[in-house]
Amino acid sequence: MNQLVLQAQVLEMAPIRYTPAGLPALDLMLMHESQVEEAGSLRKVALELKAVAIGDMAKQVQALGLGSQAFFKGFLSAQRQGRGTVFHITRLKT
Repeated sequence: MNQLVLQAQVLEMAPIRYTPAGLPALDLMLMHESQVEEAGSLRKVALELKAVAIGDMAKQVQALGLGSQAFFKGFLSAQRQGRGTVFHITRLKT
């Protein structure tokens, strides 16, 4: 199963673009910081993750605005040329 739920902050947001099928798409960068337990010790986790929202979800994410925190749910995919990973957002909870 390929599913990711991440509490993150919207760090960067590009202007809305349109897919060849005419759907709105929003490219963004998310930032996550937390502490998790690993092998009996607390570990600080910080990461930035490329993400995309397509269709109605693009407008919902755009309405959040920069700096907003939310819970994002979706799946991971390779970028077009296979360099890196992109988080495809399918659900949003503020």
